[in-house]
Amino acid sequence: MIELLDRGVYLVNGSTLIPEGPEAGKALAAAAGCAPSKEEAKKQTMAYRILEAHNVSGNMKNLQIKFDRMISHDITFVGIIQTARASGLEKFPIPYVLTNCHNSLCAVGGTINEDDHMFGLSCAKRYGGVYVPPHQAVIHQYAREMLAGGGKMILGSDSHTRYGALGTMAMGEGGPELVKQLLSKTYDIAMPGVVAVYMTGEPVPGVGPQDVALAIIGAVFDKGYVKNKVMEFVGPGVSSLSADFRIGIDVMTTETTCLSSIWRTDDTIRDFYETHGRTEEFKELNPGAVAYYDGCIRVELDKIRPMIAMPFHPSNVYTIEECNANLKDILADVEKRAEVSLGGKVRFSLMDKIRDGRLLVDQGIIAGCAGGGFENICQAADILRGQYIGSDAFTLSVYPASTPIYMELAKNGVLADLIGTGTIVKTAFCGPCFGAGDTPANGDLSIRHSTRNFPNREGSKVQSGQIASVALMDARSIAATAANKGYLTPATDFAGEYRHQQYFFDRSIYANRVFDSKGVADPSVDVRFGPNIKDWPAMSALPDDLILKVVSEIHDPVTTTDELIPSGETSSYRSNPLGLAEFALSRKDPLYVGRAKEVQKAQKAIEAGNAPEEAFPELAEYLSAVKAAFPEAGKGSLGVGSTIFAVKPGDGSAREQAASCQKVLGGWANIANEYATKRYRSNLINWGMLPFLIGDGALPFKNGDYLFLPGIRKAVEEKDGEITAYRVDPDNGLTGFAMKLGDLTDDERQIILDGCLINYYRNH
Repeated sequence: MIELLDRGVYLVNGSTLIPEGPEAGKALAAAAGCAPSKEEAKKQTMAYRILEAHNVSGNMKNLQIKFDRMISHDITFVGIIQTARASGLEKFPIPYVLTNCHNSLCAVGGTINEDDHMFGLSCAKRYGGVYVPPHQAVIHQYAREMLAGGGKMILGSDSHTRYGALGTMAMGEGGPELVKQLLSKTYDIAMPGVVAVYMTGEPVPGVGPQDVALAIIGAVFDKGYVKNKVMEFVGPGVSSLSADFRIGIDVMTTETTCLSSIWRTDDTIRDFYETHGRTEEFKELNPGAVAYYDGCIRVELDKIRPMIAMPFHPSNVYTIEECNANLKDILADVEKRAEVSLGGKVRFSLMDKIRDGRLLVDQGIIAGCAGGGFENICQAADILRGQYIGSDAFTLSVYPASTPIYMELAKNGVLADLIGTGTIVKTAFCGPCFGAGDTPANGDLSIRHSTRNFPNREGSKVQSGQIASVALMDARSIAATAANKGYLTPATDFAGEYRHQQYFFDRSIYANRVFDSKGVADPSVDVRFGPNIKDWPAMSALPDDLILKVVSEIHDPVTTTDELIPSGETSSYRSNPLGLAEFALSRKDPLYVGRAKEVQKAQKAIEAGNAPEEAFPELAEYLSAVKAAFPEAGKGSLGVGSTIFAVKPGDGSAREQAASCQKVLGGWANIANEYATKRYRSNLINWGMLPFLIGDGALPFKNGDYLFLPGIRKAVEEKDGEITAYRVDPDNGLTGFAMKLGDLTDDERQIILDGCLINYYRNH
């Protein structure tokens, strides 16, 4: 089904794989008539060619990328534009689309969500952007329909910014990376590795894109096989897939922790662009005659069966058949994993979902950028037609990903078919994906064709004693389960026919409702502010010496951004840095905010010209111990702040607030064994935080300890490979240990030295 090669491979003429090794040269000569070097063959990937076309550094080892277009939603665009305004923004230099699909319901917080929307509309007018009103489209569907283009690059402030199936290399990053593009700066990365996803065969009826995606995620995630690399989809199997099917796989590549994705394109994708009235954006993409890849994932599409990702991660996958056959063992394993994720704060059980030896789920959701596509919904309706979901606890909700899709479902009768089954059909909204809509009852299990199933991602609150959970599945198997009144059922059990309805896109829906400045800025328009929209607080430059207090210690194997700053209704405060910061780590470590704010008193005293120990008396004995060992400490600038330790933080969302909330509470650093994603580490750097790495094994400190970093500013300036820090014990003195900062570009070092990206632009 899925095979990971343990070495690099050459792909000849898009069809023949030749593993790297002593015999590769002979095999290449026989298959291709030539044997190019590995370095030359690397240049023949689609990814290399697109990156080369967008790189302005003149050096393909260290890239400086300028994107063609950008897109953000209403959780992120306020902070991005506020940061850019503070840094000198006058006009959007490239097309920038502002969608409103996360806080669409305006259900909590009074006027603050609609205030954000009106801020976005006024900024689109003033700076020359595009504004997509609430309920029109989820961010990524609008980008597919109206923004993607063959050979183009798009940057989005949402982690699922993936349009590779349409020939567009897209990346999801934290807000500061979009700010850089708004200020005509570049996205700076080392040339990433490229991994081939070589597809053969054709999916059997009942298998959908989520099934293929989950199978791939399950095979690669734990191994880090594609971490921070580009996934390049090739092979004859690609041609067996519809555009919607490819899109459904592609959007889930984010959950592998890859950097981006790109697919070979063909007449199927040409037809997609033609349907959407944008044929000029199509470009046929294929790798060169001999292309080299740093790894290869072989996917036999015909062998994949309906999958389920059990709580609490998209990589916790089984076939539905396997799950049904080994139900008790699998549920017991999930409950065991939950003990780690939930820390014993609430009782979590799935065993009570077993009825007569079968798994009975409580809710089904087909939604968002992953599930809300036209083909997914039509085939779910084919399975449900003539059925009824029942009058017990089980519910089913469907969210088409855009109003044009909704309109076509109404025209072709699918909408009526779904409503007739007892299904509720709602407008385009991302809420079920991040806990702002359809939160199940306490203890319930929801099956969803959405992107993630992290703890509390469905909206429950552990801190309030609640716990529900999500299993990810494809829309087809969700429909088959709904037809069986909630009993887990694979769609391959469906013996009926799929009608394969044709999609007709009505462009007038957007033409009549979306504000498009056509790139023309109007400086006469005043930006409209609501009372919750706040500027970023002032942030100090990195001091000469630094005292850190460890205020949280997390030993989960992976810490998600949802655990660093919760999703759900807290998103309403994303335009208020200090207001949102009150929720930081609230689901993982409720004491974090209070501890961090206590330490921050010392730094605020320093900034006011006062003695830090007067504002924070606890510091006095630790400061005395530091000065006893380092008499020069504090004679230059001295900073006091907080840090957290986590084994592997940053999986999941691109949201910059996972880092910025720590920063505005006085955080100066993270310490980790490794960072789960490049984007989270970038967020730390862009908010002036030190992304320390420490070796595996016993930590030389614990929660509540003080650490002293003498000469930290000089160490950053001089690019020291290793940083010596000291654990401070007032009774026993200082104990040294080593940490690293990892690779940093010159600009990244300067951002850290200046204290944050805003300061960097003001200073330079």
